[in-house]
Amino acid sequence: MRDSRAPSDSLPALPCAADFGREVCGDPPSAESREWLVTNGLGGFACGTLAGNVTRRYHGLLVAALHPPVGRTLLVSNLDGTAEYDGQHYPLTTQRWWNAGHPSLVPEGGHRHVERFHLEGTTPVWTFALADAQLEKRVWMRQGENTTCVGFHYARGSGPLRLALKALVNYRDYHSSTHAGGWSMNVEPVARGLRVTAFPGATPFYLLSSGAIVEPMHEWYRDFDLPAERERGLDDHEDHLHAGTFRATLAPGDSITIVLSLRSDPDLDPLRASADCVTEQHELLGQWRAADADLAGEAPEWIRQLVLAANQFVAQRPLADDPGAGTVLAGFPWFVDWGRDTMIALPGLALSTGRPRIARNILRTFSRFVDAGMLPNCFSDAGTAPEYNTVDAALWFFEAVRQYYVAAADQKFLEEIFPVLEGIVEAHLRGTRHKIQVDSADGLLYAGAPGVQLTWMDARVGERVITPRIGKPVEINALWYNALLTMAKFAERLKRPPASYAEMAKRVRANFARFWNLSEGCCLDVLDGPGGNEAAIRPNQIFAVSLPESPLPGQQQLAVVETCARRLLTSFGLRSLAPGESAYAGRYEGGPAARDSVYHQGTVWGWLAGPFALAWMRVHDDPAGALALLEPMAHHMQAGCVGSISEIFDGDPPFTPRGCFAQAWSVAETLRAWTEISRALRAHPS
Repeated sequence: MRDSRAPSDSLPALPCAADFGREVCGDPPSAESREWLVTNGLGGFACGTLAGNVTRRYHGLLVAALHPPVGRTLLVSNLDGTAEYDGQHYPLTTQRWWNAGHPSLVPEGGHRHVERFHLEGTTPVWTFALADAQLEKRVWMRQGENTTCVGFHYARGSGPLRLALKALVNYRDYHSSTHAGGWSMNVEPVARGLRVTAFPGATPFYLLSSGAIVEPMHEWYRDFDLPAERERGLDDHEDHLHAGTFRATLAPGDSITIVLSLRSDPDLDPLRASADCVTEQHELLGQWRAADADLAGEAPEWIRQLVLAANQFVAQRPLADDPGAGTVLAGFPWFVDWGRDTMIALPGLALSTGRPRIARNILRTFSRFVDAGMLPNCFSDAGTAPEYNTVDAALWFFEAVRQYYVAAADQKFLEEIFPVLEGIVEAHLRGTRHKIQVDSADGLLYAGAPGVQLTWMDARVGERVITPRIGKPVEINALWYNALLTMAKFAERLKRPPASYAEMAKRVRANFARFWNLSEGCCLDVLDGPGGNEAAIRPNQIFAVSLPESPLPGQQQLAVVETCARRLLTSFGLRSLAPGESAYAGRYEGGPAARDSVYHQGTVWGWLAGPFALAWMRVHDDPAGALALLEPMAHHMQAGCVGSISEIFDGDPPFTPRGCFAQAWSVAETLRAWTEISRALRAHPS
């Protein structure tokens, strides 16, 4: 079906935090280093490069979550497109081809004809200039469906434009790659398109359009080059099947949409499908504005963009008796949901965006997984039982509940969740897995056993834990202190005795003085480890200042912030280890073992930018200065995954983005810090 209007002409403009011309789009290194992402709220996603080619195993137009939010499977890699206009053929897609033992050549293809790339909210839009013709391409996903729409709008021209779009398909786990050999898929015509069944028992998927004719094919295109995987020391090429070619002839003003879906009957109306996507994004912005209209009115474009980006990490985790249960996906393109990441990210993703119901739903979901006083560390891609090997997820749970209660004043939920929180405290007093237990000698929380990584610094190479941090980690005890004070306040709200929690917190505060490293003017990282105390300068101490209640006196809080500022601060967060420390590594690169060995040994973590800015504001009473600390993120949002924030960065300048190109807690903590600091700035006397 075609329509004479562009899909979003009649709707208000969405944020456009990334907008590039030929200086980026026509330059392969620049265009390939920038990526885009759209998601469906089920764990499924689509992503790729601005250049239009695949450089990662994770790039594709339909990565479906077959068992939401997991079972993620690459079904459609790309639509390899060509436009014919005025007798000339113009490629719309760029490809690199692998050449064994040699780097692939500079690609030639569709990027040369891209006049503009920009975001409309979270929707990527390419504008192709083909002589005097102008063709726009959009990619979006329908929420709650494993369905991707690829829309083309013929905006300007003096004659007909013919499109030929080759559907390149696959059927594999999104962490792997395909070398097809003699694999034969079943590709068969259906009404308005094709059905693809990769093998007997595979979930069929559909390639559909109401405005194009389609010719079934079965031809393997072999050896697509994956330079990003080569950099990561992984399999660097793979094959995709050309399953069919869609053809359409457009007149100026026409639109056409190719729909890629697990559904046999998705909505194929191009205007309605695009309008639904735009409407959903306006509703997200509307909820945010309704929560604090003045703050939203003052927000710069990049913050409006982050409000939309925040929703990309919120997903369903259906349970047998609760199909609406929710979760947070830690990062794209490869992480699933982690307990720690969820609790840290939840306030920024849901509360700072004016959506407390989502926060309550996710808190309730995770409360059902509490076991022996612990929250799951992570859920597996295979959907098997969660792993319980984290000491801090349960402690961050207290802080997420506290922030929810402050935002929503939900007394009924507090009554519901309080017994769960009580049980967590009791389990820590008794002792639980991995020697997690309150030390009766000083009231501080001990955690750790050989071969297990329990804090957020959790990298391991084979059986070797890189940063075991066995003992009493500084941030764990700052979180424990805050959890106890939170419980005392909750008990008062519920008219229950608060004294036991307050007394335990008082004892923790008194003995927290043991963390002070007088020679360095900051906190030790770990107390009472197998080899004694650990004094390496790490960012974990910042939480002793940034959390609502600090166990440190004022001068020590200031000293911690100043030490972190001098030794750890970068444009995009805090280093995980200070330069000058013997284990410091300034670049995160190489194969899996090399990268994992330096994951927390100097690598910059974006999520720490928020806590540092909040701590800075606390000790300096300078919200304007604290806000300025976050502003470099606006530039980064145009450099990695456009419109989002990366997981990590090199420890050495220029702080190249690495890891997941879009990370939940990086987005969330930046957004939460900006919100809290902006409110403080608005109330500041000066």
